[in-house]
Amino acid sequence: MNQTLRYKKSTSSVFGLPLAVICSCIFFLYAAVSVAQVKFSADTTNIKIGEQITYKIEVETDSTHLVVFPEGQTFSPLEVIESYKTDTTKRDAKFNLIKKYGLTQFDSGAFTIPAQKIIINDKVIFTDSLNVRVNPVIVDTLKQGLYAIKPIISVDKSPSNWWKILLIILMVLAAVTALLYWFVWRKKPLTEEEKIAALPPYDRAKLALQQLDEHRYLEEDAYKEYYSELTFAIRRYLDEKVYDRALESTTDELISRLRLLKDGNQIDLSLETIKNLESIFKRADLVKFAKSLPDKELAKFDRATIDKEIDLVRAVLPEPNEEEKLLDEQYKEAQERKKKRRKIIISAFVVVGLLIATFVGFGFKYGFTYVKDTIFCNNSLELLEGTWVRSDYGFPPITITTPEVLKRIQQDSIKDENAPVEYTTFNYGDLGNNLNITLNTAILKNQKPEDSINLVAVAEKSIQDLERRGITNIFVKNEKFTTPNNAEGLKTFGTASFPIGSSDSFVKGEYILLHFTAEKVIQQIIIAWQKDDEYAAEMVERIINSVELKPAAE
Repeated sequence: MNQTLRYKKSTSSVFGLPLAVICSCIFFLYAAVSVAQVKFSADTTNIKIGEQITYKIEVETDSTHLVVFPEGQTFSPLEVIESYKTDTTKRDAKFNLIKKYGLTQFDSGAFTIPAQKIIINDKVIFTDSLNVRVNPVIVDTLKQGLYAIKPIISVDKSPSNWWKILLIILMVLAAVTALLYWFVWRKKPLTEEEKIAALPPYDRAKLALQQLDEHRYLEEDAYKEYYSELTFAIRRYLDEKVYDRALESTTDELISRLRLLKDGNQIDLSLETIKNLESIFKRADLVKFAKSLPDKELAKFDRATIDKEIDLVRAVLPEPNEEEKLLDEQYKEAQERKKKRRKIIISAFVVVGLLIATFVGFGFKYGFTYVKDTIFCNNSLELLEGTWVRSDYGFPPITITTPEVLKRIQQDSIKDENAPVEYTTFNYGDLGNNLNITLNTAILKNQKPEDSINLVAVAEKSIQDLERRGITNIFVKNEKFTTPNNAEGLKTFGTASFPIGSSDSFVKGEYILLHFTAEKVIQQIIIAWQKDDEYAAEMVERIINSVELKPAAE
């Protein structure tokens, strides 16, 4: 019994594990393997530069499973030309999913397509990597003619939207001019009061009597108002033509003055005229202050008397001589100049006010320094906001974005074929200016492939070259630098004093030296700018972040 039990126990276990556990593990592994079948392939692994590789991933899985194919730049260093739509076919209870990608590469060499990740539900499956060969295009130089390098030509910049800005400015100026003309310079139509004031004193007095007739003062027994306007008409006329204090004088003072002028032969008024005026003025005083009520007919008679006396006063007034006419003309011209000067002051005040308001408004929105530099055309700001250029320079090429195109500098080593180093130099600006960019590529003809290039020593030699160019007070720091496309180099940076032109004056500035190396090649970028120029510092940051190195085509 004991052996039989022991036998049964031994037949129900394998390596000490229960048979049920072993069966569960085998079933789980089978289920995991049978989730899906993944295949991948490429129509070719040997292409020329720019040709297409069709990369295919085929997944056979259950219809209820969710499949996620690779997307984006997961095929780097190859570039995805096109990601085709997934082709789905049904086979029994399963789906066969086919996903194709069009890939290419524009540099020659040996490349590896990395393993691609396919997600099926919560399972992750990777394909194997795939080696691809990209061959250069061979040019038969015996059939293809070779030509000399073309000379440097100037390239027109792309058109800007300056005309829109100019149109907006012209519209604003037109609007301001129109408003100033309408409210300040336009000869406005005279109001009724202004038309009356512009009349000669005699005509104004006659008009006042006509307007008095149009009112219904006598019918309404408004004698106070009637006599007030009646005496005001003759008093204002006398004030302007005879005695300049007639309006503010009392009746006795005015009559005494008229008699004095008559006795002094300054005005030939008759005694009857003076008596008539005195009688009417006193009657008016009684009406206004003593509330006397004269007869209506007497009031009408007083109005006719005043009308006649105005004519008599005009008749005895002497004609103005040439000197008085000249003084009167000069007075009118002075008044016109005064009005014109007042209009100019108002216009200037409006224009200056608008300019100040515009400056303050833009200053709060964009910053006062930025607005000031925009108005005065700061050179660094114009470069920063201008059309930047991205281009390749030298060989192997350095790709860099700059505010202006770098111009090639002719080197003596190009003429000397036996020179140990072949230089290619591109430059923009001068040392001491707001921005200076220099790009150098040095090909070391006698350098052995197994000999390494010490970038620290190269940077030290570059600092010495800067000192020979007159730069002083150089402060140096070194650190590792990596471009956005993962090319590694050395960054040397710090502050210095840069000479300005041929003078002995210096300006404080900053500099950055970037050095990279390849086989027999040293690549250098020198950037220098004035220390307190915030726009130049912003340009330098943009330039540094744009640097990319491309390997030489094999």
